[in-house]
Amino acid sequence: MNDLRSQLAKQKRYDAIFVNATKAFAILVLLSLGGILLSLIVGAWPSITEFGLGFYTSNNWDTVNDQYGALAPIYGTIVTSLIAIAIAVPVSFGIAIFLTELCPNFLKKPLGIAIELLAGIPSIIYGMWGLFVFAPYFSEHIQPWLIENIGPLPIIGQVFTGAPMGLGMFTASLVLAIMIIPFIAATMRDVFSVVPDLLKESAYGMGATTWEVMFKIILPYTKAGVVGGVILGLGRALGETMAVTFLIGNAFNISPSLFTSGVTITSALANEFAEASSELHLASLLHLGLILFVITFIVLSISKLMLMRIDQKAGH
Repeated sequence: MNDLRSQLAKQKRYDAIFVNATKAFAILVLLSLGGILLSLIVGAWPSITEFGLGFYTSNNWDTVNDQYGALAPIYGTIVTSLIAIAIAVPVSFGIAIFLTELCPNFLKKPLGIAIELLAGIPSIIYGMWGLFVFAPYFSEHIQPWLIENIGPLPIIGQVFTGAPMGLGMFTASLVLAIMIIPFIAATMRDVFSVVPDLLKESAYGMGATTWEVMFKIILPYTKAGVVGGVILGLGRALGETMAVTFLIGNAFNISPSLFTSGVTITSALANEFAEASSELHLASLLHLGLILFVITFIVLSISKLMLMRIDQKAGH
């Protein structure tokens, strides 16, 4: 009897240790997040007090006169990320459908491994490939055709005007899309593969096509995972540094044309952090980091709201 009591007491102690350890890990995450946010605010405070709201509406980045504005980096970050995600999501969706529903069995494993390998390639490799291989080919063969044929069109033509340099926001967005496709495709493939075969076989037995099974059975069942994969890719696009720095041109300007040089928050930080000599310059760069932090938080919040609305419509 005493042995049983001592064993139960020991198990209770172990359980208490386990519960408190997991609680400590969760609190550590919150403390880390709060510490990062607080350090960014403290570091950016001179810029916040000096420029105020004008920092978000100004396109001026003058290191000589210590005048800084974040509008161009914010614009470049949002535009490149949205273009990249608009290209990557349909392609990733098609890859995931093929791997889970249409791919022959002997191809599934090699293709899956290839996608995982692409996801593991360092971003600087993508940047070097884009700079030395893709950008020259793009400037010689694709950009001139787009400028000549789409440039004269009203409204949309303004997006495809400029000199065919190869470097610019559109090139950076294309390479960024290639970078995030493996992440989104791998996530969607894993999510689609957990759908019970009974559901799909029942739909096929009732005469449903692959298209109908995909959009009426698999997608509703896996909506949370699909949105999570897209947000994962968008987060990677927002925070990407090296590949974008190689290709975007790093010019603090705002233009409707995607063929002109631009700048993102991460490329500005990578290029100028080591050269920040004045306190205000460093504070402005930390202010940019704080803005990127807030943008990422907003994106995650929107994704959570989308999932909540989807669940409400589904009646959960």
